[in-house]
Amino acid sequence: MSRIETTQGVLARRGFADPAAAMQILGDWDDAQAHLLDLVTEAADPDLALSAIDRLGEVVPDLLLRLTNSPDLARQLITLLGASEYIGRHLLARPEQVDWLDGDVRPLSADQIRAELLRSVGADPEAPLPLATDLVGDGLRLAYRGHLMRIAAWDVCDPEPIEVMPRVADALSDLADATLEAALAISRAKVGEKGLKTRLAVVGLGKCGAQELNYVSDVDVLFVAEPMLDADGSPLISGEQAVSTATRMAAELTRICSAYTAAGTIWEVDSALRPEGKAGQLVRSLSSHRTYYQRWAKTWEFQAMLKARPSAGDLQLAQDFVDMVSPMVWRAAERENFVADTQAMRKRVVAHIPARDAGREIKLGEGGLRDVEFSVQLLQLVHGRVDERLRDRATLAALKALTDNGYVGREDGKLFRLAYQFMRTLEHRVQLYHLRRTHLMPDNEADLRRLGRSLGYQRPAEQVVSTWKHACQRVRRLHERLFYSPLLDAVARIPSKDLRLTEQSAVDRLKGLGYADPQAALRHIAALSQGVTRQTEIQRQLLPAMLGWFATAPNPDHGLLAFRQVSDTLGSTPWYLRALRDEGMMAERLARILASSRYAVALLQRAPQTMQMLADDAELVPKSEADLRAEMQAAARRSEEPIPAVESIRAIRRRELFRIAASDLLGMSDVLTVGDGLSELASATVHATLDVARRASGAEQVPEIAVIGMGRWGGRELSYASDADAMFVMADPVSIDQDWTKIAGSVISEMRRLLTRPSADPPLSIDADLRPEGKGGALIRTLTAYRNYYSRWSSTWEMQALVRADAMAGSPGLGQELMALIDEKRWPDGGLSTSQVHEIRRLKARVDAERLPRGADPAKHTKLGPGGLADVEWTVQLLQLQHAHEVPELRTSRTIEALRAARRAELIDPQDAGHLEAAWLLASKIRNQIMLVRGRGSDSLPSDTRELAALAELMGYGSGESSHLLADYRRVTRRAHAVVDRVFWGLKDGDRRLR
Repeated sequence: MSRIETTQGVLARRGFADPAAAMQILGDWDDAQAHLLDLVTEAADPDLALSAIDRLGEVVPDLLLRLTNSPDLARQLITLLGASEYIGRHLLARPEQVDWLDGDVRPLSADQIRAELLRSVGADPEAPLPLATDLVGDGLRLAYRGHLMRIAAWDVCDPEPIEVMPRVADALSDLADATLEAALAISRAKVGEKGLKTRLAVVGLGKCGAQELNYVSDVDVLFVAEPMLDADGSPLISGEQAVSTATRMAAELTRICSAYTAAGTIWEVDSALRPEGKAGQLVRSLSSHRTYYQRWAKTWEFQAMLKARPSAGDLQLAQDFVDMVSPMVWRAAERENFVADTQAMRKRVVAHIPARDAGREIKLGEGGLRDVEFSVQLLQLVHGRVDERLRDRATLAALKALTDNGYVGREDGKLFRLAYQFMRTLEHRVQLYHLRRTHLMPDNEADLRRLGRSLGYQRPAEQVVSTWKHACQRVRRLHERLFYSPLLDAVARIPSKDLRLTEQSAVDRLKGLGYADPQAALRHIAALSQGVTRQTEIQRQLLPAMLGWFATAPNPDHGLLAFRQVSDTLGSTPWYLRALRDEGMMAERLARILASSRYAVALLQRAPQTMQMLADDAELVPKSEADLRAEMQAAARRSEEPIPAVESIRAIRRRELFRIAASDLLGMSDVLTVGDGLSELASATVHATLDVARRASGAEQVPEIAVIGMGRWGGRELSYASDADAMFVMADPVSIDQDWTKIAGSVISEMRRLLTRPSADPPLSIDADLRPEGKGGALIRTLTAYRNYYSRWSSTWEMQALVRADAMAGSPGLGQELMALIDEKRWPDGGLSTSQVHEIRRLKARVDAERLPRGADPAKHTKLGPGGLADVEWTVQLLQLQHAHEVPELRTSRTIEALRAARRAELIDPQDAGHLEAAWLLASKIRNQIMLVRGRGSDSLPSDTRELAALAELMGYGSGESSHLLADYRRVTRRAHAVVDRVFWGLKDGDRRLR
């Protein structure tokens, strides 16, 4: 007889960790067993498989011959022995059970397993009542172990272990049901005659209820008892006797399954999820359960009942319990703080993981199985109140329903499913090795190698760890997005009755929420939610929360209309509805913006995709001027023609205007941040457009040009409605062969034309009226011309206008050269003369008398009214012109910065400075918010009560508190006006100013 010819080197390459030991065993094998060696080397642990076969051969006659003649037995036994050290030891003690692995090991049906286990304890499968003898559970334990082996062999031999996992869990659950049934038969016989008169239902909970058990799981159950009835419907025993008898049976059932004996144990039966936990009665009647859940049950107890299922015993009584508790389960999400409490529960689980296990937890760790399960359950409990399609006990089935019906994105649902099945498969294989309850990834190379080989990896230890970590990272990110979504909390706060409304009750609810035209709102809701497409499914989910969010903003009706318009545009775009449903605060933020600001909505409707920035706080931070310049110039240079080039610049500006407005509306920016952002955006826009106009001029040479910002632009205090005040300077010509001023002037004119050309994007008007000599002066001058002008002709008003001048665009070097000239003019040695102070005051008096629009209420005019912007700015500028020569900190173009510098230099009383700053900030904010609300600018507080109410809400006042806004504005400006009288006009308290 020939022998298998091999060497230690060959065996090592074929996967043996100890080829020398393998050589000794294989010395007795011949060529007929060569295919068995192939099976051994394919096992998860070839050394373990070969050693187990060798030892088992000592107690099973002719084992190698049997394996040679039975391919099914060989494949299933060897593969299982290579995956489970426990199974090898079990078969050494019970070698007769080797026969269980011969032939087809696919799981039997639930009824077949039940019948076999009942027969194993001497019970009749048709009427599970054994003879009244002192039966023990060893026969049950051995039968259980045999069926478990068959399931395990089927599992480890399947070429797609991750895909077969759900069916394995289902088979293990069927086996658990049958085991409980058999244990109940034994316990009923031990109780005696009263057991025949007692109905005992075993309700499966947790993984047992969901039919997704592991190889080694506690089996969570709950017991319900009632008396048997005679033919007339009368109870055979009292309710108290039934509960007492059932308690004895339940205790014995628990002992049979949980006890450790020579035949081994089955698993722990855990009834701690019953009312009052371990301190409560083990068994209750149906009515007692009903009373408890109606009166005293906590939120987490209803969450536990989500997976309740008839498991064993009196299945009709178990179903009666499930039917009784189910409506309460689906109302649990309406409880106060339900979502927050559920989220806190998950955080507590993570916090209590022992430090030594934190990086190895497959089940409880961040990104683990619990994250998937908690996410799915929370989505079910919130949305399943009205959508019965989501009411499935099993995690994967529920996840499929959530995905199919639009509550979870397709890709997200696929990710969750694959990650969950992969991690459950890891959990199964880790448990199967010692048949011990564990959820920890191995921490040694040999165990990781075996685990990876069982999944078919070529680099087993490395690949199984990297795949697991990658899956955890993806699950964690998705869990945080779904589990902590504001949408869940918002929907949970809406009573179920309000999610299912008749038309009239819907109108009443919309009125109650504050919609001015509920009939129109209903039409928008119908347009968004009617139909069977995935788009309408998701919109139906979003609408309850969105309607509530719209109602907390100034204009709910406009918000709903805008949402419909945006959805009509983007509804079929893959990312849009998915992002609103899944991306954290995005939906709530969008709702607030749509219902607050016509200005932002107009920007959004031109390019709705810009709303994606609402998903991330970092995306709402205004971009730097340098980044904007680079982006705008790169975009413009993709086109040779000036009009499309500038259209791309203006499109970027529109996007950035929305970014700034959104940040403002969401309370993430203050007035100074908004002013700075708008000013830098204007600078980048002008700079890039100037570059386009220079290239499009057609001139062979164009002189260097710099743009000096004036007024609010130069002070970096632009509002949404502001024009950009500017003056222009060009480099001194190097030759006289061309009209350089004409060339530069045409470039400036073209730039201004391109920025105001009719377009879907907002224009940027450049006002050059503050240039030397005003409207009558040259549009652009050379640096030398400015030097000559300022040395001879400039007036006091021009000096004051230059206080807020700064180089904002174009040639930086040229701009700084002009600013050096301007600094000499605006910060003169010795400050202002008395005549200059009087001239400034006369000019201010003239502005006060002539500039206020006819019919305007001075008390409501934020710019020219008493204590308004002009009052504060003229006062600060006067202080700068008087003292900047000796206080360098005053040499700034920014109003508030200069005011704070004056306070620090003790040029103004701190309280007075505070009054001026408060007035300036409030007036500036009001101007900005008016533009946001109305979509058009105004310097006056609205006279229309609805617009005033909307403005007040946007300013942070409650509904119906617009009078408080007016009162606050008058109080703040009155105080500022008194300061202006003293500091600017030089009046003493009690003096009256003559204008």
